[in-house]
Amino acid sequence: MRDLPEPYASALPPLVSLALAEDLPDITSSAIFPPSARARAQVLVKKAGVLAGVPAVGFVFRFLDPSCRFQVFHGDGERVEPGTVVCQVEGQTRALLAGERTALNFLMRLSGIATLTSRFVAELSGTGCQLLDTRKTTPGYRMLEKHAVRCGGGRNHRMGLFDAAMVKDTHIVACGSLTEAVRRVRLHWGEAVPLVVECATLAQVEEALACGVPHLLLDNMDLATLREAVRLAQGRAALEASGGVNLTNVREIALSGVDYVSVGAITHAAPALDCSMEVIA
Repeated sequence: MRDLPEPYASALPPLVSLALAEDLPDITSSAIFPPSARARAQVLVKKAGVLAGVPAVGFVFRFLDPSCRFQVFHGDGERVEPGTVVCQVEGQTRALLAGERTALNFLMRLSGIATLTSRFVAELSGTGCQLLDTRKTTPGYRMLEKHAVRCGGGRNHRMGLFDAAMVKDTHIVACGSLTEAVRRVRLHWGEAVPLVVECATLAQVEEALACGVPHLLLDNMDLATLREAVRLAQGRAALEASGGVNLTNVREIALSGVDYVSVGAITHAAPALDCSMEVIA
């Protein structure tokens, strides 16, 4: 466990503890196998995709049986085809069977995110536009899910509310105006934190540009409006398109001239990558 890389070293221990607490004790395996019984198993993928979460598999089995041996054949970020054996584990039979579902849940969830992210990244190829994730993550899993985005070729936006000041529509309404919200952020933070302002209209784009905001999030704008926002900005601010982005329209959105597209679906709606564990000895 000491050689576990980040973000796994920080994120996994509490998550695995919670996950196993939901599942154990395994009354079936403990009835069939004595503590001395040992087995060997392999984890394989059943669909093509991009891997993420492989270290989590080893962590789960070692959590249950510190003496188990874990061998990785394909790691995070690798593209794999159906039938690919990702890793192999040898240890107490009880531990392997008790940890199977928890280990697969981590691998399937995170690999699903990496795989969907890679599909969006492929659509953006050659456009000069980059894919960003959002904070729409499973509670408690943000570090791992954002790692999975990176495995798929995407970029992380904010990790939390703490690493950038993002003025959204709710702030603007509660404050009274976009300009006043920006003024208050700068009064409090100066240039110490990155500043992003969400704009839903071209009038807000012009107002944000007049305030010298360096990064504008263009929220749910159609293509014609996005192109006009790009024309208005003339490179004075980084532009990020968000809202309603999917695999069928992401390339056209990118070709409007924006610098980034952010997609919540790559974390909150990614289908799991089908994987299984087979006992081989």
